[in-house]
Amino acid sequence: MSKSVSIIVPTYREAGNIPTLVQRIEGALAPTGRKFDLWLMDDSPDGDKTPVVVADLNKQWVHLIKRSGTRGLGHAVVEGLERSKGDIQVVMDADLSHPPEKVPELIAAAEADDCDFAIGSRYAPGGTIAGNWSLLRHLNSRAATLVARPFTRARDPMSGFFALKRELLTRAPAALNPIGYKIGLEILVKCGCKRIREVPIHFEDRQVGTSKMGLKQQLQYVRQVRALARFKFGELARFAEFGLVGTSGTAMNLIAVTAAHSIGLSVRGSIAVAILVSMSTNYLLNRAITFRDMVRNGSARPMWKEYLWFVAVSSVGAAVNWWVASALAQRWENVPFGLQEGTLVGVLAGLAFNYAGSRLLVFGK
Repeated sequence: MSKSVSIIVPTYREAGNIPTLVQRIEGALAPTGRKFDLWLMDDSPDGDKTPVVVADLNKQWVHLIKRSGTRGLGHAVVEGLERSKGDIQVVMDADLSHPPEKVPELIAAAEADDCDFAIGSRYAPGGTIAGNWSLLRHLNSRAATLVARPFTRARDPMSGFFALKRELLTRAPAALNPIGYKIGLEILVKCGCKRIREVPIHFEDRQVGTSKMGLKQQLQYVRQVRALARFKFGELARFAEFGLVGTSGTAMNLIAVTAAHSIGLSVRGSIAVAILVSMSTNYLLNRAITFRDMVRNGSARPMWKEYLWFVAVSSVGAAVNWWVASALAQRWENVPFGLQEGTLVGVLAGLAFNYAGSRLLVFGK
């Protein structure tokens, strides 16, 4: 007996696309003899024509869910996955950019024993994209895919067109956190999907309605990637954030020392001001980014005490850096680039000390 299929489609003001979407899904799946249904997870505001359009279709297998909880594409998909009952679950967009005719092939890939997750892929061999994409849109898509590379080797992990066995979601050791619009990437990482099949598709531009993509969605993706890095790599991801903040502190130091000297401060005075500025920006950024979760869980000290502790830890870290670099540079005096190598190890030692001190003494209770 063939497995049943549920298709989850998040919608927001997509009334103009729904009749064609339903017609094409039915045309693709009815000949297969499978039992299938469609779940339209609708976030459209009151007054939108979607309920009227769905009622006029009069299809018993089409379910419209007017959502009242947290809005957003990712949340809509997760709720659809929880509500639907199909053995195979397919997620796709409502704007007809994903070809419904490819759904049977995607289902066949997903139900194979050696597959965890099937993707309707723009970048697999044979996949194509509508020719009117701008260069900027191509670069944006490729950049987002590159950012996802530490999590998966899939060619198109950003695709919103995918299929999975219903039981896959029970493998996730932590709840799905759909803060971003790329819920497929969330499932790939949280469920530990290793066996991935990519079905080539032609990605078409929407013909009706307007795109919902904007700066807000891009920022949500950044937040999602950060959260997934914390999930997959744990403390190493937090340490990497700490290092990036430190790098930004170097830039602030250079800007501050230049500005201070340009207004007449002495060299030593300018350096002192630059050190204070970079320490301050490092503290604020680490408080807002690297250790934000710990601060929210209840920082043990007022900010001014926390700041002083951060300055103290950073000062000791600078001493550790100097001591390690000096000792190794002297020991490697006759080694090619010994001074540079010793300096690099010193920087890493100081960074590790600063991180441990900040983690345990400054932002930790």
